[in-house]
Amino acid sequence: MIDFGQLVQMAQMVKEKAYAPYSGFRVGAALLGKSGMIYTGCNIENAAYPVTNCAERTALFKAVSEGEQEFLALAVVSDSADYVSPCGVCRQALAEFCGTDFQILMCRSNGDYKIMTLGELLPESFGF
Repeated sequence: MIDFGQLVQMAQMVKEKAYAPYSGFRVGAALLGKSGMIYTGCNIENAAYPVTNCAERTALFKAVSEGEQEFLALAVVSDSADYVSPCGVCRQALAEFCGTDFQILMCRSNGDYKIMTLGELLPESFGF
């Protein structure tokens, strides 16, 4: 069984490490691998915006670089009172390694979350 609360908590903790001097929009992500390992990531901005890396891809790339390629769930948090979801680029990056039933916890700053699947968020991806 997936401990969603732990994923949200870890994403909130890593959000504090975000480097977001341009947007001020800090994001944290916690990615649960099939092995049970949790990989975290925060957004890292750059003055040349295309070089910026989202929290979700930071976590995904860390996991893959450590040998994990199968995943169960992802929590995404920010300072926003609204639910935050992965951007389109992150959704497609996740689709490379995750199936349509992959669970994404989109969180509010107060810790509340709703769950959607990758298939719901990216119904016509490359690779499905």
